[in-house]
Amino acid sequence: MESLVVASKAKLIIKNHDCMVAGDALDELNRKVHRLIEDAVKRTKDNKRKTVQAYDF
Repeated sequence: MESLVVASKAKLIIKNHDCMVAGDALDELNRKVHRLIEDAVKRTKDNKRKTVQAYDF
């Protein structure tokens, strides 16, 4: 699965909250981003549109 998450940026945000990042955390974050996109595309097509809008997320 292609990575859509910039690991260094995600880690920085987490570390700024005084937390550590587990080795598998970013893999799961990437899977969730993929699911969000897939769900938004499905919602777009279900509404007979071709443009994904902010509210599809």
